[in-house]
Amino acid sequence: MNTDRITPQEAARWALRAGLPLSDERREAVAGTAEYIQSVIATLRELDFGDIAPAAVYITGQEHVDAAV
Repeated sequence: MNTDRITPQEAARWALRAGLPLSDERREAVAGTAEYIQSVIATLRELDFGDIAPAAVYITGQEHVDAAV
């Protein structure tokens, strides 16, 4: 993971590239949020999902209920 901080100027540049111009007062908050999202993604990348089947394996709407209510 990139450990460099996301500056408000970078956040503004990324937002503008996506067609979402940021006002000066929102840049710091957006940069902080982007850093948080990157940290969560880094944590998820560290997890081992080797024994879990892909989501495409599961069929929705076919729930098997084994317990009595």
